[in-house]
Amino acid sequence: MPDPSKLRDSTQIVLPCDELDGLRPTLDAEFTVSVTADDGWCRIIGSPVEIKRVSEFLARRGVTLP
Repeated sequence: MPDPSKLRDSTQIVLPCDELDGLRPTLDAEFTVSVTADDGWCRIIGSPVEIKRVSEFLARRGVTLP
């Protein structure tokens, strides 16, 4: 059985919402992910393939991922 924390890490990105300023429309248009916000934190949820693509997209735009 897979470790739940590793599975979660491969299917979501959690970061402060201000890191996504100006990038949210592109995320919605280019990737098949869901973005939710709670208390200033945004959670990007998707398949492991999409999360990897989103991670690369954010890194190219200077967003530091935790």
